Amino acid sequence: MKKRRLGKTGMVVSEICMGTMTFGSSCNEDEAFRILDRAYDAGIDFYDTAEIYPVPPQKSWVHRTEEIFGKWLKTKPRDGIILATKVAGPGHGWFSPPLREGKTALDKYHIRRAIEGSLQRLGVETIDLYQTHWPDHDVSYDETMEALTELKEEGKIRYAGCSNETSFGLMKSLWTSDKYNLIRYDSIQNNFSILNRRFEDELAQVCRKEGVSLLPYSPLAGGVLTGKYNGATKPEGARFVRYMVEGERQKRMSNRFLNEYTLASTKELMEIAAKYGMSSTVMSVAWSKQHDFVASTIIGANTVEQLEESLKATDVILSDEILSEINAVSKKIQYPMG
Repeated sequence: MKKRRLGKTGMVVSEICMGTMTFGSSCNEDEAFRILDRAYDAGIDFYDTAEIYPVPPQKSWVHRTEEIFGKWLKTKPRDGIILATKVAGPGHGWFSPPLREGKTALDKYHIRRAIEGSLQRLGVETIDLYQTHWPDHDVSYDETMEALTELKEEGKIRYAGCSNETSFGLMKSLWTSDKYNLIRYDSIQNNFSILNRRFEDELAQVCRKEGVSLLPYSPLAGGVLTGKYNGATKPEGARFVRYMVEGERQKRMSNRFLNEYTLASTKELMEIAAKYGMSSTVMSVAWSKQHDFVASTIIGANTVEQLEESLKATDVILSDEILSEINAVSKKIQYPMG
């Protein structure tokens, strides 16, 4: 599998990263091990998790994903795995995470608490890429970056990244790092797919100019781009089918990913993929990794079979003709996810 440098770090990672956010909820431990083994055999050396996983976030299974991954990691040479995890963002506003009694924050206290827990669950001494899961623009970036710098100096992390950040937040953090000679964010992990191209509006330019790599998550738009929701009936047990009858936050997420515009776009994209002899899954993953500001595209799977389909995109390079047809759909149905 091809490799790419992550930001300005010393790490070169596989251009596909294995995401783990369902391990311990909709994907049990045995199947998670099979998925991880298959990913490893396929040449994936980059794995992403978080202290809050699995999803949907629940107190009954929070931390379970890191525990599962830590058990699997013991079966592989540690130096051959590039491990990424995340500290939960602030526990006020849009979401109260089911850990530390919902009082999480990106201050030194909580970052320290989070890293100690993750290191123990994962069974490692060092996290290769430690990421802030979501930002808090009302808290000083000085404290966040100082805390991460201390962890680097102690050997608990190698590099830092952010997730779900804005152009303002990324630039503010980089300015803070430059001014005070602190660790910098070398990566940003944001939602990016053919159905959600907002990253290209501003953040892509920030990444190019500042040497920060995007680690796009949800390249299949939560499974919508597979086409499984475009049938006459919605697939029983699928994520956004479940979310429609769960909490208010899940309902809003379902409506964002699954609406008339995303389904209309997916229909046309499926036709393009079929025209060129591939599935919409393969085309979508290939499209994601075919950007100069992307280091590694994060894929997820609940079964080995799902993983196999995404892996077919490993050596696929979309032609200018295909990219042009995809762009035409994006122009016709603009911002289908809002």
